[in-house]
Amino acid sequence: MTDCFPINNKKVLPIFSTTLFYLLYYLVSTFKFDVQIDISAIFYDFLLQLGISYILFSLSKHIWIFLIIQALMMGVLYVGNAVKISFFGGPIMPDDVYALRSLLLILEGWRFMVVAIPMAAIASLLLFNFTMRHRSAYLASLTTILLGIILVYEPILILDPLDKHMWYSVWDQRSNYLMRGATFYSLQEGARYFASVDKSPNLGKAQIAAENLLIAVPAKPSVADIKPFTPRNIHIVLLESFWDPNELKKADYKQNPLSPEFRKLWKSAGYSHALDPVFGGYTANSEFEVLCGFPVMKDAVKFERQLLNDVPCLPNILADKGYRTVVSHPNVPVFWNRINSYRNLGFQTYWSIQDFVLDDMNREFLSDTSLYRQVLEKISGSLDAKQPILDYIVTYFGHWNYPLSESRPDKVSSTSEVEEVSTYANTIYYKSRELMAFLDQLRQRDPDAIIVAFGDHLPFLGENFAGYVDSGVLNDNRSEFTPEMFKFYVSTPMIIIDGKNGPVKFGSLPLYQVPKLLLNLLNYNEPTIMDYVTPLPDMRVRPLPGLHIDLLNDGKIELCKEPPYSPSCLESSRWLQDISVVSNDLFIGRQYTRPKRGPAQQAGIVPAPAVQPPVNVPD
Repeated sequence: MTDCFPINNKKVLPIFSTTLFYLLYYLVSTFKFDVQIDISAIFYDFLLQLGISYILFSLSKHIWIFLIIQALMMGVLYVGNAVKISFFGGPIMPDDVYALRSLLLILEGWRFMVVAIPMAAIASLLLFNFTMRHRSAYLASLTTILLGIILVYEPILILDPLDKHMWYSVWDQRSNYLMRGATFYSLQEGARYFASVDKSPNLGKAQIAAENLLIAVPAKPSVADIKPFTPRNIHIVLLESFWDPNELKKADYKQNPLSPEFRKLWKSAGYSHALDPVFGGYTANSEFEVLCGFPVMKDAVKFERQLLNDVPCLPNILADKGYRTVVSHPNVPVFWNRINSYRNLGFQTYWSIQDFVLDDMNREFLSDTSLYRQVLEKISGSLDAKQPILDYIVTYFGHWNYPLSESRPDKVSSTSEVEEVSTYANTIYYKSRELMAFLDQLRQRDPDAIIVAFGDHLPFLGENFAGYVDSGVLNDNRSEFTPEMFKFYVSTPMIIIDGKNGPVKFGSLPLYQVPKLLLNLLNYNEPTIMDYVTPLPDMRVRPLPGLHIDLLNDGKIELCKEPPYSPSCLESSRWLQDISVVSNDLFIGRQYTRPKRGPAQQAGIVPAPAVQPPVNVPD
């Protein structure tokens, strides 16, 4: 290393640079994003980061490039985690590496450059600056390779001592991060990722889990009581970030953001809600649940790596009954691995951004009005021919930071200092009205159809839940949420219209229970994978990463975090463990539990009973 440096011994440089960058990013994280690593964690976190810096230093040809790489890497690690915590309530997880590609696809302009430039700079500078000219480089290489092998093949050697001697919470990743620091957190959760990666269960384990789930299912009705399968069109509309801003009581909106026509329809449905698996993003997980009927339990996008098989989800089931199955989403087709995922779910046609005329845009987002109009034009042939159709629409308009076109001027104002409280309300002003115009047209055109419209997750309203905190509906730290706050955190409006029978009242329904309800409305009586997820008798369960919520029939909400569990939490926890086994078998495994056609004995598992008609449960 020939670069000039005023200190005689250049080997002390990483001590100075690591100290400088650690202090700088600690201050940025604390004062800009209100994410402050605990003082007790700094010493060990700093030592680990210093060790990594010395490895990088030993493999570097030029000091100045080493400093640039170190600044970028520590910035991504410390500031990047602070940004994600402030936006979504939790730090960067190992599975977010797989989400990076999708993030780059959706970003434009300066936002794309902010993410792409550091990544490209780190990769290119590492390659350019790499050297093995010094003896210390061989030791650094040996250390890196050995750590990598242990991390991938024997992660328990890292995980067990760290979990034993350092703070760890199953459900509270924000606190895990703050009590360990960014570097130790990344090492510990990286080891946990490899130690707990989902695996395909063997035949015995899969069958035991399947039997546990089916044993409590209600008895099959007599043949005389079974109604014949009645094909009807199904239209499912996933509404990006759709929610009722009037929940923010202190936003002091001067105008009502939500369409009065939508509120009237929603009232007739008993103000029913979907209980979603995500907050502020990861739309594909809500898609997975509403199409496949299984819950998402981990902080990872199910479409990316956990949907490897062709699975009899709702599209495949209906396609086998002669339905045309189509999906429409005016985004790039590969986003969230949708091309492969939609095919595995059973969609025959996927219309993405190149299949739509981009004639009415809110910045890069096609308006809902244009999307609805074009979809209706595309499926009109099937409607006219009376061919049953599953028409699944994923809207794009409604993404943060809630841009509007010149033809959609602001209509709603608020006294809130959080910018998103006003911009989101104006987005909903148009989104709810465009939805109602479409529903009116669709119900006239297809009066017997089953129509589902729901929000995929709550909107992002400022860093650390600022817009929600102002109105007292959420705390700024997820670890301080009450059970009622967690229910609020996952609840979005959902309307299910049963043709001429009108809206269905179902209370608060976990999104993964929607497919079975739809099959009930069609009088579908054959075994399906949704039979495994028949609700427990006295509760509805909403799993989230590291915890789950039990909505009990007596109206109580029980938050199930870590053992020791209450009796109801213990029951739901065991139920979710069995569901996880069957889910892994169906979606990434050998599909031992996949229902087969014909006599029940051919299935190789306890026969799945017929699905019962839906019951209206009060919220």
